[in-house]
Amino acid sequence: MAPSALDIEEEQRHFANVITTFQSYASYSLAANNRRRKDLFTLPQADQELLSSLGYKEKLDEVDKAIMANAEFLKQVVVDPEIFGHEVDEGDYEGADGEWHADDRDSSSQTQEHQHSHDNPDHSHSHSHSHHGQHDGHSHSHGHPHSQSRTRQKRYKPTEFDMDKLRSTLKQLVRDWSEEGAEERKTSYEPMKEALLAHFSDIPPAERRNFRVLVPGAGLGRLAYDVASLGFACQGNEFSHYMLLTSFLILNQSEQVKMHTIYPYVHSFSNVPNRESMLRAISIPDVVPNLPPGSNFSLVAGDFEEIYGGETDPEEPQSGLWDAVLTCFFIDTAKNIVNYLRIIHRILAPGGVWINLGPLLWHWENNNTNDPSVELDLVEVKELARKIGLEIKNEKTIGATYTTNSEGMLGYTYRTAFWTATKIA
Repeated sequence: MAPSALDIEEEQRHFANVITTFQSYASYSLAANNRRRKDLFTLPQADQELLSSLGYKEKLDEVDKAIMANAEFLKQVVVDPEIFGHEVDEGDYEGADGEWHADDRDSSSQTQEHQHSHDNPDHSHSHSHSHHGQHDGHSHSHGHPHSQSRTRQKRYKPTEFDMDKLRSTLKQLVRDWSEEGAEERKTSYEPMKEALLAHFSDIPPAERRNFRVLVPGAGLGRLAYDVASLGFACQGNEFSHYMLLTSFLILNQSEQVKMHTIYPYVHSFSNVPNRESMLRAISIPDVVPNLPPGSNFSLVAGDFEEIYGGETDPEEPQSGLWDAVLTCFFIDTAKNIVNYLRIIHRILAPGGVWINLGPLLWHWENNNTNDPSVELDLVEVKELARKIGLEIKNEKTIGATYTTNSEGMLGYTYRTAFWTATKIA
């Protein structure tokens, strides 16, 4: 069913709000850091002098510089947002001076997204309720017509919830596209790629392009890119505009290794062993994401259930289309896990393989948006898969982290469930 004019307008507004969040990062983050200066001045003079002797004021100045460096990178991400097919109005900032102040930071959620943390506070996933466009090859484009009914409004004022998604995107860049993230990728992505190659071990590498692999919840696209690099026809699916905008820059506009520098750990002063660990620079990407000529790699924007779970599209049939589905830290984003598994079963080709790795941190549990949520334990998930027609094999538990600062004093390790499953009915 084609989206209504109201749906399109709603998506346009959400996209514009995301762009505004990127553009507001510097002023918002500088205001948060300036609050620390204000707090310092509330202390007794003797305490201020002691802290000054530790170089605390200089550290705050260094954080300001790191924030501005991040802002320059984020500015490149949204330099031309209309390439996504959305018009973005230049509204007015809230407030007369167009600046954020320390008391302006709003921790309430006013967006259409719901988020739980996989690695609190180091990781968050988000769900958006937007309609989908399609990204073919390495390009991203939305197919919706521009809404002509939108009235000009004041520019959106991002909340702490919005900024947290943006900060999480910076950490996700470390996981997916830096040398520092290699260990996390080895833990999570390598077992999945090895299982994929094992399943198709009788297929000559030159013929892998005839086998289609889907990676839902692709994030910034590294796993999908790696699968395409192995020679398979691979499509990633992602719903977050934060991820889609950033992955476009990395996948389409990376001309050399380590061409960007970010400082993803400067937003929190908690569990920091030393200032070097908090202020360390991360260079991205670790590879130039070029694929050989003839490679088949695409990203599709939108909700997994809407795109792959609807009635078969004569122009893009999904039923039985995919030879493999790889889900990494994904299935717990489901509101209804039954529907997720039913879709995976339906879109797999006969004998197709589903490769899963992840925990069960149900993202919609205890949500405040009145969305339904079904939370199963691991035994129930596996039994459900069997009842739907998926035979689980090669089970094991893999310890894995998600966007953890390897030099910090806090880190979460998930005992993730890994398996391969074949379609049997």
